[in-house]
Amino acid sequence: MNPKPAVLLIEDEENIRSFISTTIKNHGYKIISASSGIEGLHLCASLCPDVVLLDLGLPDIDGIEVIKRIREWSPVPIIVISARTHEQEKAKALDFGADDYITKPFGTVELMARIRTSLRHGKQIGGTAMQSQPPYHHKELTIDYDKHLVTLSGEMIHLTQIEYKLLTLLSQSSGKVLTYSFIMEKIWGPYVDNNNQILRVNMANIRRKIEKNPATPEHVFTEIGIGYRMAECE
Repeated sequence: MNPKPAVLLIEDEENIRSFISTTIKNHGYKIISASSGIEGLHLCASLCPDVVLLDLGLPDIDGIEVIKRIREWSPVPIIVISARTHEQEKAKALDFGADDYITKPFGTVELMARIRTSLRHGKQIGGTAMQSQPPYHHKELTIDYDKHLVTLSGEMIHLTQIEYKLLTLLSQSSGKVLTYSFIMEKIWGPYVDNNNQILRVNMANIRRKIEKNPATPEHVFTEIGIGYRMAECE
């Protein structure tokens, strides 16, 4: 029998900690909880959870600092759960290594969906390197990484080299928000200009090619002021 996935919850508010812990237990996961950043770091290092749920507003150290310290040694998926709604705060958390961000209040369905997505990505990171990566499928869109082929309803889509690299980057992290700065550094290198106009132009071109209606996308979604998220692979 496979062991239950372990979720580490770092949250100082007792009522929220209790609610999330009960929800996670009821869905068959093991829950580990901490009420401070330092306690959470110790538990993360000693128990090696499969996912970390992290509140940014902790009583001892800021959640961003917790993310930085975990990322010094571990690729464990980190989902930020916070009442901070400013786009800059979300982008900052994601840029420093968080994998996802949920704003309070949130529903249990959304929370568990984000956890399942993070667990899938965690397995991909922790597993052995694959010689061949399975294609990405979502509705009529397919990306065959081995053949460098993108098809929509069976018809080949012609993409530029940059457009293909962008779509591949987003699809390989499907379900996760990738910030503008992360995407630009991955595609154009660490010394790219901070102006994201070139990214927006390329994304607009991609949408024209893969979306039935670019104004109401089905595959690639904009997280306003933060970045882009591609629909979860089916």
